[in-house]
Amino acid sequence: MNEEENIIEIKDLKKSYDNGKIKALNGIDLVVKKGEFISIMGPSGSGKSTLLNMIGALDRADEGSIGVAGIDLMESRDLSKFRSKEIGFVFQMHNLIPNLNVLENVEIPMFETSLSSKEMRRRALELLGAVGLADRVDQNPTKLSGGERQRVAIARALVNKPSIILADEPTGALDSKTGDIILKLLKDLHTKEQVTLVMVTHEPYVAQMADRILNVLDGKINEQKKDESDLSVILKKFKQKA
Repeated sequence: MNEEENIIEIKDLKKSYDNGKIKALNGIDLVVKKGEFISIMGPSGSGKSTLLNMIGALDRADEGSIGVAGIDLMESRDLSKFRSKEIGFVFQMHNLIPNLNVLENVEIPMFETSLSSKEMRRRALELLGAVGLADRVDQNPTKLSGGERQRVAIARALVNKPSIILADEPTGALDSKTGDIILKLLKDLHTKEQVTLVMVTHEPYVAQMADRILNVLDGKINEQKKDESDLSVILKKFKQKA
């Protein structure tokens, strides 16, 4: 892998389920440069979430090659350290722990690091401030709105300064107004933190915010040309909200 240019390099990646009857990925080729924002679209069952799980080392491919942040995911056996250091996950359902407060939820990924409790608290508070939740750190997640819980999840995803954020339908469970706020937050943090962002979405207007749009269908991938006229309207809307 050319670490100076590419952070993800995938070649002829294949993954099947149910003894080969379901071909989730059927020869995926993909290269993502450091700092890019990529959106992945496709119908339900097309393989887009499976691809995201492969990049995040949540599942293993059957064939092909996949290199992420300089690590060969097909050859490495213990990938927990890789996930903790390099990958931040944001899912449609935020997966917060209900019996921990907001601050404690954000601190969780740092438990595997060498940071002191003071340093962990400082980093968590810094990110909660960045996502607009500095006044909610002692709250239980059940007391937050859906958008606030998703903002906590974003802060948690960024806390270990990962090189890649993987977002699977991060606005899918939210109303359109709250979803727009979360999307703008992800876009702003992607720019500020210079992190690579790979987002699965079914919303065309969300996909238009990315540098590139990829369509997954029947386990294969192709690139979609962006509609620059649509993008200008979207950017104008977000500027008005800023």
